[in-house]
Amino acid sequence: MIVVAHQPEYLPWLGFFDKLIKCDLFVVLDNVQFQKGFINRNRVKTPDGEQWLTVPIVHKFHRSPIYQVKIHNNKKWKKDNWFTILHNYSRAPYFKDYAKFFEKTFTSSWETLLDLDIHLINYLMSELNIKIPIRLASSLNPEGKGTELLIDICKKVGADTYLSGEGGKLYMDLNRFKDEGIKVIFQDFKHPEYPQQFSKTGFLPRMSIIDLLFNCGREKSVNIIRGI
Repeated sequence: MIVVAHQPEYLPWLGFFDKLIKCDLFVVLDNVQFQKGFINRNRVKTPDGEQWLTVPIVHKFHRSPIYQVKIHNNKKWKKDNWFTILHNYSRAPYFKDYAKFFEKTFTSSWETLLDLDIHLINYLMSELNIKIPIRLASSLNPEGKGTELLIDICKKVGADTYLSGEGGKLYMDLNRFKDEGIKVIFQDFKHPEYPQQFSKTGFLPRMSIIDLLFNCGREKSVNIIRGI
């Protein structure tokens, strides 16, 4: 069984889902410390280039495990995020297919960042026809840090293969995986080009997956993400 262990992300990019179509189980690393990055933000395309969509978090949780992080709901992030999406994608060919879901998401109440991220990831996996189970690392009570944490997760879920992003080569102790009888394979993701709006800025890679879905629709997006 191939397992991926990855921090949750907010409206993830294509490479995130490329890993999920190549594994049998996705373990959400919600038990590691929150760090600034894609856990609470991502990029969309505008006429002037890329723009960040950000979910603000309560400051005291900046160094907490991800599953404890609470959203700063005193700020009007939902209105701002939805306005940015609506303003830049309302004329995209397939935006109307997704508008109701995202409007409801941005008018609903969210207390924790993890709940919001998982809600969005589950929906986006469904739209991309990715049918694998998800487990929270916090529910497995894994031990250790870094390589040892990943090895313990693999053991607890019965995985014999761990799929890592390319960045894992910089910090993972591959000999430890070998000692435990766990094979490590690395993602080799080549970002595809697809039709985008606002041609004067050229093709912008690494946008949120919603850029692909709004521009190409479900069927074509599934084929693109799978390299068909």
